[in-house]
Amino acid sequence: MIGKNLTIAIPASIISSTPHLREKTTKIGLIGRAASIFRVDKIIIFPDKPKIDQSKEIDFIVTLLKYMNTPQYLRKKLFELDAKLKFAGILPPLRTPNHPINSKSRNLRSGEYRDGIIVKKVKNGMLVDIGVEKLALLRETHWLIGDHVNSQIIKTGNQIEVQTMSKEEIPFYWGFSVFAEKNSLNNLIKNNNFDLIIGASKKGIDFNSNLSEIVDKWKKANNIIMEFGAPNRGLFEIAKDEGMDLKKHTDFVVNTIPNQGTETVRTEEALIATLAIFNSYRI
Repeated sequence: MIGKNLTIAIPASIISSTPHLREKTTKIGLIGRAASIFRVDKIIIFPDKPKIDQSKEIDFIVTLLKYMNTPQYLRKKLFELDAKLKFAGILPPLRTPNHPINSKSRNLRSGEYRDGIIVKKVKNGMLVDIGVEKLALLRETHWLIGDHVNSQIIKTGNQIEVQTMSKEEIPFYWGFSVFAEKNSLNNLIKNNNFDLIIGASKKGIDFNSNLSEIVDKWKKANNIIMEFGAPNRGLFEIAKDEGMDLKKHTDFVVNTIPNQGTETVRTEEALIATLAIFNSYRI
């Protein structure tokens, strides 16, 4: 979908204080659901404790979010049996446009978009599993078996035909992508061309006190990142550990939950509150 590209950056330690795999899974489910509701394009998980190896936490979060964003009909093909997915059954369904419920070829419509996976090479192209009982023909030969593709149906009937589409060519929200940042929040910001960087922190300015300037820059920006802290270590603490001046590296650090009634706000709660406010101004 052409328009604003919205990225959220989430620290790996959001699950550190959650002891059981089931509760960790629930927490990630809330994040994936919130990201989908507010049309987040990209989720990046970053390490926020420089002296600790957080690769396992990052891998867990990335795996569950990718699983959530994958349509049910492709999950068994794209994900092997994995202990991290033991409680995947409790993850909430996203019901985004890339998660269609139709599984019958007779109900397909020309022009419809479907996620697919390349399953076989044939003389006149490739066969794609698009989640119905028939494989679709893709008259392109440069793909590899196992490749995950976005497709558009161009012919229905006995032989379904599709063409591939980039995510940007699809005219509505098509789920989120998930990435792992291996180094730091500072590295993440420096190595991407964001034209608006927003941090969410209870130590930030009240969103309403600088509303007009924030909204003006928000409306003009095309590649936006929102950074979130962890419940026990906010963005300022994370930045300090990295030797980074947070205010110099962000356009705004805002408090979207002023006068909070609890001592701490969980990351998934801050995520919903912040995205809900900015969603009102998203074009």
